[in-house]
Amino acid sequence: MTPQPTSDSDSDSATERSVETVFRLESPRIIAAVTRTVRDIGIAEELAQDALVAALEQWPSDGVPDNPGAWLMATAKHRAIDLVRRRETYAGKLAEIGRTLEPTAPPVEPSAPDDIDDDLLRLVFTACHPVLSAEARIALTLRLLGGLTTPEIARAFLVPEATVAQRIVRAKRTLATKNVAFEVPYGPQREARLGSVLEVIYLIFNEGYAATAGDDLLRPALCEDALRLARVLSGLMPKEPEVHALTALLELQASRSAARTGPTGEPVLLKDQNRSRWNRMLIARGFTALARAEAAGATTTTSGPGPYALQATIAACHAHAHSYDDTDWTRIAALYAALAVRSPSPVVELNRAVAVSMAEGPTPALQIIDTLTTEPALRDYHLLPSVRADLLLRLGRRTEARAEFLRAAELTQNERERNLLQTRAQECAP
Repeated sequence: MTPQPTSDSDSDSATERSVETVFRLESPRIIAAVTRTVRDIGIAEELAQDALVAALEQWPSDGVPDNPGAWLMATAKHRAIDLVRRRETYAGKLAEIGRTLEPTAPPVEPSAPDDIDDDLLRLVFTACHPVLSAEARIALTLRLLGGLTTPEIARAFLVPEATVAQRIVRAKRTLATKNVAFEVPYGPQREARLGSVLEVIYLIFNEGYAATAGDDLLRPALCEDALRLARVLSGLMPKEPEVHALTALLELQASRSAARTGPTGEPVLLKDQNRSRWNRMLIARGFTALARAEAAGATTTTSGPGPYALQATIAACHAHAHSYDDTDWTRIAALYAALAVRSPSPVVELNRAVAVSMAEGPTPALQIIDTLTTEPALRDYHLLPSVRADLLLRLGRRTEARAEFLRAAELTQNERERNLLQTRAQECAP
């Protein structure tokens, strides 16, 4: 059979997909770099979008450049120069901006001993400024740094899309009107923003580790960005136990990535994963970071392990186990109980129920789950009916389990998870 020639429309569609993919990967760095120039996050995002439009107009006819990320970056920076030319008496400022566009690397800027020479981290700390509410800080940084869409952020927050959209718009307006500096703060100001920064990094990693929507279970670029940021923070703040603890948690979680999907990208449950595919180097890094967290905590806090330290210890329990059955589920259940006291949330209780089911059996776990069915935050959370279905199946209540698996499949926005849940529902049929 003679292959059909590729139409121009097919070629244009492929180019558009390439543009969108590259932009999704590169937009955080572009926004961060342009923000350094224009000192306004909202304007920087608009300029990055302008570069995207230019690519959509030019690449279908000119072809995708050899380095598409650099093309987008250069286009956005040149548009930033045009903006400065239009809006300011720019003689001195233009010389400063021009240095960033030279083909050779610019000289290293002088910095304080504990400064972070990383525009992405400046973007995180700026978006986490205390003039914003905690919810707005996280939503804005997930949008700018993680490249997440408003629906994806809404799924991560378990709140309506309109709420997230309003938070992002108001946050950018507030940063502009308050003239918030594009910087990494020092001393007490840095410590005050650290909690929000850690939460942002944590949520970005989670979106990469288990995508809330789309055709793929994993979004590795998000995991890599979050892990890199956590590592940099660990070097910057060696006496902060929760910084090391978050790094340990992400290292240990990332170690399982290769085993979490099958040959065609389908999800592989923890109990079915081939642990020989777990990355031993990342596990070793995680253990090291956890030890640093414990050492720092012993000298800086009297309130016991923080939320990230408890989660990292849970991840370490899994990493130490040679198989699913060898896992110390009793200790994991106790750690989740401690986490529920230190950082209570319905999702923590859901995870505790899973651990209790393995340590004590499905009946006490189902009792925990049934108390969560009226939680407003979990109303559209697909993992609640998914976990409940698994417990019902273990109790032999197949018809009820099938209904719960189907409900979970309806709630998830991730195609891979939906297929898995539908398959499990079919397996419950008499």
